[in-house]
Amino acid sequence: MASEARLYRVALPMRVGFDHPAARRRTSDSLVLRLTVDDVSGIGECAPRSYVTGETTDSVTEALQRVPLHALFDRLHTTPPTELAAQLRAEGFESTFPELFTHTLGTPPGTNLVCLLETAVLDLLCRQLLLPVGELLFPGAAVLDSVPVSQVLDLSIGVEEFLDTRGPFHFVKVKASDDIERDVRTVAAIRRRLGADVPVMVDANMSWTPRTAAPYARRLREAGMDLVEEPLPRRSWAALRALRQETGVRVLLDESVCTAADARAAVAAGACDAVNVRVSKNGGPVASARLIEYARTEGLGFQIGVQVAETGPLINASRALALRSPGALTVEGGQSDRFFAEADAIVAPWPVVDRRTNTIGPVEGVGFGLRLTDQAVRWTALSWADGRSWLRVASGGGKRFDRGPVGVDRAVPRAP
Repeated sequence: MASEARLYRVALPMRVGFDHPAARRRTSDSLVLRLTVDDVSGIGECAPRSYVTGETTDSVTEALQRVPLHALFDRLHTTPPTELAAQLRAEGFESTFPELFTHTLGTPPGTNLVCLLETAVLDLLCRQLLLPVGELLFPGAAVLDSVPVSQVLDLSIGVEEFLDTRGPFHFVKVKASDDIERDVRTVAAIRRRLGADVPVMVDANMSWTPRTAAPYARRLREAGMDLVEEPLPRRSWAALRALRQETGVRVLLDESVCTAADARAAVAAGACDAVNVRVSKNGGPVASARLIEYARTEGLGFQIGVQVAETGPLINASRALALRSPGALTVEGGQSDRFFAEADAIVAPWPVVDRRTNTIGPVEGVGFGLRLTDQAVRWTALSWADGRSWLRVASGGGKRFDRGPVGVDRAVPRAP
């Protein structure tokens, strides 16, 4: 019985940059994992961001090489896919495959590592079962015909150009700058152009302080803001509660809520009105689906978001959630068709947005409905087959891998 794994470190050049208070992005930064059991393959993805979870593509690559993949493949070969799928849905990835994380010595694995493994396994199981991933996550749930997506105004584009070129608008997210006067003018301009019916949220990406948060929030609300996203340093529970109580401004949390424990702490502290659900940040589709259900139980709103510059499986993972989770405040939907040239796409069919209506529709096919294209080959970094250790692939993505100080491959620039 053949088993193979292949890791791709994907750094696609972006046609359109993306800037916000926590980062500037000009290339993608994702890990894509392909798992093959006999003649069936599944592909998964994570997009680690150090300012969100503390993880990077380097750290997740190192962590993956410590995972006993032979144990994962043993389970995939010996346990019926129907049984594994049911256990995954009921118990989550870490409880279904505890043998993969014994090396962490009681420390929870990073959410991006779990996401990378879980998305690949879900895609594989669903291909074996001839099911879309959404059906496994939400058995019997109705699939929405279409879902409107939000438009994000980042710091690389002016408000007038944004309003002239990015419509139609269903929900607008404004990335805050370091100039409150600019942000107030931006929100006011959006409100003048779009009227009162389109929600407007300002994402501060943790850049405000307890001293500035209340006056900033009041001024932006007066200009037309409906919600503020992650205004303070992550998990500032008491200060977030005070901001809500003092200003009445609704708060959506993103970086502060990466795990179920974070969500419970935020609710217990009265720190938020809504949460941003992102598959990579929250540890995979199963944990993300559970977070949506928890939000509903607690009367919280939820956004189904994305990491900037996702390249394939993550986009369709979030769409699997969005198309079976009515009532979201908004859905971001992914923007691969805006960020990248189609000729560079590592997956097909290309996950696009209907730009005439700014909506997304159901994903066709089984699993995530995607296959890797020939463009993925250039980003190959590591391979694993039939019980061997990870092998370096020198041609992957313009990088080679050298042995690190603890016996783990680490990325270094490749000589020209």
